[in-house]
Formats: sequence, structure tokens, C-alpha cells
Amino acid sequence: MRQILMPTDFSENAKNAISYALELFKYERSSFYFLHAYQDAIYNNPKLTRTNLEVVTKSVEDFVANKLEETLAFVEELSPNPRHSYQVLAANNTLVDEAANMVQSHNIDVIVMGTRGETNNPKIVFGSHTLQVLKYVPCPVLAIPENYTYTQPKHILFPTNLLIPYKRRELKLLCEIAAPYRSKIDVLYVSKSDKLSMRQEDNFMFLKDVVSQNQIELITESHSDITEAIYKNIEKRNTDMLVMVNSRQSFFETLLMQSPIDKLSLHVGIPFLVMQNVYRN
Repeated sequence: MRQILMPTDFSENAKNAISYALELFKYERSSFYFLHAYQDAIYNNPKLTRTNLEVVTKSVEDFVANKLEETLAFVEELSPNPRHSYQVLAANNTLVDEAANMVQSHNIDVIVMGTRGETNNPKIVFGSHTLQVLKYVPCPVLAIPENYTYTQPKHILFPTNLLIPYKRRELKLLCEIAAPYRSKIDVLYVSKSDKLSMRQEDNFMFLKDVVSQNQIELITESHSDITEAIYKNIEKRNTDMLVMVNSRQSFFETLLMQSPIDKLSLHVGIPFLVMQNVYRN
């Protein structure tokens, strides 16, 4: 049974991410947890004082409870799938802390959320909550762009420098997402040299072995700009999903370091799966 955490702020972007996830995992037995963490809503309330904290908290809790009921009704109408179970959760906590707690306590396989939330600032790639989850929660995150219409992930692009000893659990997730759709996985290596070291060759062979159910191809490309190389290959290969690994010495870390965190240079209009290269039970 796949365990899927879906943080929601009740925005249209969140609903779109829910719709995508329900369709993507429609063939798999899955438990979906729809989570809203509301601590920020309490402390950001302009009417909050020390004397009315309980009143403001109760007001927020009632609002969240109603919204979660609406979310559950929306989900059950959209996808009355016998393979799926649904649960709504509210937490007086920050999203990052509660998501991390859920990953640990419910053995979450993947977090699915919109790239941007309620504020939906078109000048940023990821909303602050999505970026915090990407950076600090030890779990794969699948980020869905606003207004993205579901398309089967037939073509998956996986840019990597092949320096990372991949974790089998996260690669297994990639394999299981790709397998039902007979997806082709293009592993993109961008470097000034097209020759792989022994470590890189071993990492690629391990990757190829784990995702053996799918066609996989290694593409080496000489380019001075990783972002431009990714864009070029997304367009050239009609890519339906971008996959990267968040780890020291990874392409994803390089992209994060190129610019301030709220101005990440990689603007992708397709689902973006970020796998976390950390130890998990």
C-alpha cells in the first residue's frame, strides 16, 4: 500500500495537484493523507493578541475543519477508487514540521503538492511552503505546476551528474511511477567531458538495474549551463515529468545555489519529482 501525503492550503493549485495524484496512482493501492497545518494562520492573524489566542485558534480550527470536509467531498466525488483510501488531517504546527512527523509516523512514500499555493506569485517558481518541504523534509516530493492538465508520464527526464550512490527506496518509487505507463527514462548527464568515471559508471548501472522494468537511456551532453540543457531536452524529448535528486553534489543542489532560493532559475511547466538522497527506514 503506497502512502501519499498531500499538503493542502485549499487553493485551486492544491486541488489541481490532488487531481493529478489521484490519476497518476489510480492503478495502485494507496492511502492518501490530506494535511493542513495551520499554525501560521493563527500567528499571522492581524487581530491576534495574547488575550484572544484561544478564540482565534478556535476560529481557525473550525475554518480548517470545514475546508477539510469540503476537500474530502471533492476527492470522493472526483475519484471513488476502491484501491484508494482517504484521510484528512489538521495540525496546529508548521507545515515542514508536521510533514516531517507524518513521513516518520506513517512511513510516507511521496509528498505531492502544487508548486505554488494560495498566493500564486507568478514571479516565483515554488511557493515558500513547497520550497521548505523540498529542502527540509526527508521524503520524495512531486510538485505539480498550476493548471497542469494530467498527462501520462510516458517520457521522463532525469538530469544527474551520476556522482550520487542512489537510494534503492527512492529509485523504486521512480520505477513504480514509470512502470504502469511503460515510460522511457532519459538519464541526462551534462558535462564538459562525455567520459564517465568508474564511480559514475557504477551508479548508472545500479540505476539501470533498479528501474529495469522501463526503457532507460544515458544521454551525455556538453553544455556550460545545466538549466539550459534541461530546458532543451524537456522540449526536444516531449518530457512529461522531470526527476532530480536533492543531495550534496547533485544537479538540484547546483540549481538551488545559483540564485536566491525564491528566484530559482529552473522554471518547469511539467510535474517535478525531487528525490531525497537521505537514509530512511
